Amino acid sequence: MKIVKGGFRVWRSRLGFILAAVGSAVGLGNIWRFPYMVYENGGGAFLLPYFFAVLTAGIPMLVLEMGLGHKMRGSAPLAFRKIKEKYETLGWWAVLVTAVVTVYYSVIVAWAVNYMVFAVKQSWGADPNAFFFKDYLGATGFWDFGTIKTNVLLGLAVVWGITYVILYNGIKEGIEKASKIFMPLLIVLLGVMVVRGVTLPGAIEGLNHFLEPDFSVLKDYNVWVSAYGQVFFTLSLGFGIMIAYSSYLPKKSDVVNNAFITAFANCGFSFLSGFAVFGILGYMAQAQGVPINEVASGGIGLAFIVFPKAINLLPGMNSFFGILFFMSLVVAGLSSIISLVEAFTSSIMDKFKMTRKKAVSVVSLGGFLCTIVFATGLGISILDLVDHFLNNYGLAVVGLAECIILGYLWKLTTVKEHVNSVSDFKVGNWWDISIKYVTSIVLGYMLIMKVKTELTVAYGGYPTSALMTLGWGLVIALLVLAYVMKNISWNEDVLLDVNSAKEEI
Repeated sequence: MKIVKGGFRVWRSRLGFILAAVGSAVGLGNIWRFPYMVYENGGGAFLLPYFFAVLTAGIPMLVLEMGLGHKMRGSAPLAFRKIKEKYETLGWWAVLVTAVVTVYYSVIVAWAVNYMVFAVKQSWGADPNAFFFKDYLGATGFWDFGTIKTNVLLGLAVVWGITYVILYNGIKEGIEKASKIFMPLLIVLLGVMVVRGVTLPGAIEGLNHFLEPDFSVLKDYNVWVSAYGQVFFTLSLGFGIMIAYSSYLPKKSDVVNNAFITAFANCGFSFLSGFAVFGILGYMAQAQGVPINEVASGGIGLAFIVFPKAINLLPGMNSFFGILFFMSLVVAGLSSIISLVEAFTSSIMDKFKMTRKKAVSVVSLGGFLCTIVFATGLGISILDLVDHFLNNYGLAVVGLAECIILGYLWKLTTVKEHVNSVSDFKVGNWWDISIKYVTSIVLGYMLIMKVKTELTVAYGGYPTSALMTLGWGLVIALLVLAYVMKNISWNEDVLLDVNSAKEEI
């Protein structure tokens, strides 16, 4: 059996693949995390370590994952199985972490769906902070689930419904068509936000704080580590997404150039988002007569508290701009969710020889049911805790393990020779050095420092029971489940394909 077969599992065009890959990389973090990270880490000076990280970690890892998927013609578990049976566990760990990330990521997109409606009449009122936590989420203390919030549940139904319809229709008619709508739409939305942001009174002051360089920060190794962390997580590395997406490419596909285009498109989107965000924050600071540092924020606080405040203060077209902003979050979020669900679904299809329609139906229904807990008063606390542990100790470990297994325990030249044989631009020794040394060392250092901090200070002040179950417990449980999945027999057709691949390498 050939893993890429029929119309369901092959891209119609290179453009479709690139738009889908960029759509996976471009997500909520580009809008609410990158601008604040630049501001916090030396402004324009941060761009030096950031682009250095893109060239020495982001692009090399993209080439590695895209090359592995393209050569092995399968999802992450199947790709690693074709290398060696025991490495399949790593593939399953990656997609299981991805599955959990999808569950809580979809909740944030559901909030954005609701806030598109709230923006019509600025329903968050004069105190968006109280509205978000008390009125909308009904946030409670730990282990007090409170009640299910109907608005959040309806938003989740919309998000999972759209995701289901798109993935149900396959690669060409589903993901590719959606990407050709979502990405141009997102560019237009971002363009309008940038123009609106930079033309507001006080915008220049905000942009100065965003870009004014403080080169002294370049002496701080933490700034460089932050740059690598941002690059690694924003490019969808370690999720198994790029491995699955690249397995659907035709055999003669320029892998290296695809990786460069995806990385630089993601960087461009992040950079432009900074203009939109800090232009508006500059106006907000001027309108309130406060310093920019009193309004600057990142993450959920920026999207659902700071920006609603800014929308209230706009001199006109408040509803229009509010809808525009939250629509951009919805579109960026959906494009990422589609790729996250596809990475897990493709693994199920490969392992159990399941049809796409059945696999998508099972995964989508299961995902929606799992998200119900996030529609309770405890949802935001669970989200924060699970996100912290999976991003720091799930995906980072997957990325490090990829570098070690492919760089030291396997023949890295196998991927290198493959991508060079199909690409116009060839990768040289810089690529090997980046994978085996630069990325491995940085990810290893990040993990050591994060574990050290974790053992010193309990994250978020959460109770030990929560940290041990939803934190460390979840990370370990996913690793155990990955091992269990590895020991479930593959269907015979796939095993024939695995054996054939092993003969080739």
